[in-house]
Amino acid sequence: MTTRIPVTLEGNLTSDPEHGASDGGIDWARFTIAVNERRLNETTRTWEDAGTVFHRVAVFNQQAHHVVSSLRKGDTVIVSGELRFGNYIDKETGKTRETRDVIADNVGASLKFADVGIQRAPKTNGPAATGPVVAPAATAGAGFAR
Repeated sequence: MTTRIPVTLEGNLTSDPEHGASDGGIDWARFTIAVNERRLNETTRTWEDAGTVFHRVAVFNQQAHHVVSSLRKGDTVIVSGELRFGNYIDKETGKTRETRDVIADNVGASLKFADVGIQRAPKTNGPAATGPVVAPAATAGAGFAR
């Protein structure tokens, strides 16, 4: 049994995403994000960077294509997924090393500092959506208030 550790991260891409396909034909993309911790300095009353942690992220299938075509170095992203740990043998030293990766369920561009346009991708399976078009409810008299 493995331990599932769900995580949500916000950070900046350190480089353009890499992409490829596994031997079994599964598309993948991977990238690294830098997560900066900011703290308020109580003495100077200014915000300061308190350190940076780098996280490697992997995403698969259709979402991998979207990541590669949409995101670039420096973009701020929000990643939701699962933290996974692994081991490997360092070829140079022969020592066992540990890895920490995030397997993403969802990757999105952050709207905190940027505007983003949405271009919907066609569904890969099934018929095209058909049916009536419904206009959104007006906020006045719709039974809720902001």
